[in-house]
Amino acid sequence: MARRMMSVGNRIGVWMYRVSDGRLGSGSKDVLVLVLTTPGRRTGVPRSTCVRYLESPDGLLVWGTGSGSRQDPDWFRNLRAAGISDVQIGADHQQMRARELTGAERSTVWTDVILRTDPGIGRYATKARRTIPVAVLQPVA
Repeated sequence: MARRMMSVGNRIGVWMYRVSDGRLGSGSKDVLVLVLTTPGRRTGVPRSTCVRYLESPDGLLVWGTGSGSRQDPDWFRNLRAAGISDVQIGADHQQMRARELTGAERSTVWTDVILRTDPGIGRYATKARRTIPVAVLQPVA
């Protein structure tokens, strides 16, 4: 039941983001949200979700807390499998390649960038009891 409600909520959020060109995307001016559209890893059907992001010198940082679930969210697993996704920020769409961060690079970005920007995100990692995956999205040349 909870998974179904999250799915419905996601569809509503994506719809609101698209019809408002992102003006109704996050509910806060301090939170950056994009719409990520990636082919499903099993079906190939495009799947869209609203994802929080941060800008960095290397690209756009995204992370898969899954609201503290025990497994990585489907959108992040799809991103891993596809590598390239459509990213909508406001009214603009761009093809971007994902590179999952690992090891020390991931740890540094998680601690020094993501948690420093919003320490509250750490509660999801505590709840999940797993390493939250982090990726950087970069424009496809």
